[in-house]
Amino acid sequence: MKKVLVLHGVNLNMFGKRDPEHYGTLTLDEINEQIAMLANELGCLVQIFQTNHEGEMVERIHQAHQEKVNAVVVNAGAWTHYSYAIMDALGILTVPIIEVHMSHVQAREQFRRFSVIAPVTKGQISGFGVNSYLLGLRAAWDLIKISDE
Repeated sequence: MKKVLVLHGVNLNMFGKRDPEHYGTLTLDEINEQIAMLANELGCLVQIFQTNHEGEMVERIHQAHQEKVNAVVVNAGAWTHYSYAIMDALGILTVPIIEVHMSHVQAREQFRRFSVIAPVTKGQISGFGVNSYLLGLRAAWDLIKISDE
């Protein structure tokens, strides 16, 4: 069975409590439930990981390489804008990587408009709340299927 790793970065465990105007009211557990339901519908195995520690995120990405995951969906949170360590770790992977954000980052503060991880991703989906994750999972799944053809 094909595996997709979903990575949630720093502070994303606070979904539902933090800035509902930008992030909505769903909790991380509720978001993960929707991701798992869609993965089941698509017929893929999804692994979900969240951490507030950059080194742990890097280690999980390294583990994904060893596990030979088929794609990654990542919301790195604030690390998106400055973590070259996470970008370098993602760059090790040779599978599709989809960057997602709950809020519309291009319509927010200037610093949020730049992603250091974007160069190692296939694309970015932002501004659709939980649907950003679901669209990201669908995009990853489609890219997996294309690579199998």
